[in-house]
Amino acid sequence: MANKLIKQMALPNSIANIFTARNIITAKDALSLTEFELMERLDVGMAEVKFAMAHISEVVCPPCQTALLLMEQRVRNERSAGHLPTRLRGLDEALCGGIPFGVVTELVGPAGIGKTQFCLKLSLLASLPANCGGLDGRVIYIDVESKFSSRRLVEIGIESFPEIFLKKGMAQEMAGRIVILRPTSLSEFTESLHHVQVSLLQKQVKLLVIDSMAALVLGEHECGASRQQALGWHVSFIKSLAEFSRIPIVVTNQVRSQIGDEPLTYSFQARSHSIKREDPAAYDSHLVAALGINWAHAVTIRLVLEARSGQRLIKLAKSPISPPLAFPFNITSSGLVLLDDDGIEMKGSEINTIHCQGQNALFNSEW
Repeated sequence: MANKLIKQMALPNSIANIFTARNIITAKDALSLTEFELMERLDVGMAEVKFAMAHISEVVCPPCQTALLLMEQRVRNERSAGHLPTRLRGLDEALCGGIPFGVVTELVGPAGIGKTQFCLKLSLLASLPANCGGLDGRVIYIDVESKFSSRRLVEIGIESFPEIFLKKGMAQEMAGRIVILRPTSLSEFTESLHHVQVSLLQKQVKLLVIDSMAALVLGEHECGASRQQALGWHVSFIKSLAEFSRIPIVVTNQVRSQIGDEPLTYSFQARSHSIKREDPAAYDSHLVAALGINWAHAVTIRLVLEARSGQRLIKLAKSPISPPLAFPFNITSSGLVLLDDDGIEMKGSEINTIHCQGQNALFNSEW
């Protein structure tokens, strides 16, 4: 608003013409001067200067808004910005439509819990034709840990969308829309991100998946300081890719054991500093998301996938507009399936903890 032209502000022509003649063109030009400086420059009286300054300030100053209005506006923007539906009804409703465009969504959980399965299903949904509820685009899948399975992808497609994948040649066409990159080092990963940036401009890319971000960073940097330094550039670049391209970016993250008295929650998660840790004996293990605090603040949506008492849960641990809900799920031949669309409301730090109870029975039956 500072660069708004004075001639567009509906000032009386007699005053607006003087501003133009004295080369005071924008609101910034006028408001950068004191009233006495303007009197001297414009050669007019104080009354005219005060009137012009008040009018210009009113035009360029944003209107006052209440916290309620800002929240309602954010919800409206979130709903209209675009989403990639997950086809998990309860989760989509909680996220106001699905995985949002233009931000980074993180899937965090222990190995074998279903993060890659979720990514495969999202890749299919982004590549599906628009008349089938998809985004009708290409997908770039950065497969750091070589977990991508084209066979499993086609199986999910046939079970979920038989009307498409059982047609002759359609399975090959859908799979051909998903481009796989497999960097083996952090430098190769950096190069892959630059290739992605070019592809976003030249091709109809509708989804970027990074599975997983933690594998490269943790593998090459043992020291916390050097790890955070290496991660910093990638965090900024990935966020800028999301904002620039307005596509959903989904990144998986690993978990690690909690160290000593390290807090289970980040500042955006804890309701107060007086939250006490639960009894460690109550769980199989205390796990926290890898990559640290800078990464945690960079993601807009965090979905925690965990195993508790032999049951898988997907939890909405971080979202600017969604309630703290947990959804029990299973993994079937068609991918992730929710067992309850209503979800379970979780209070306090429970939404952020990562459990790994009864994992052996679950993970041994992994698809």
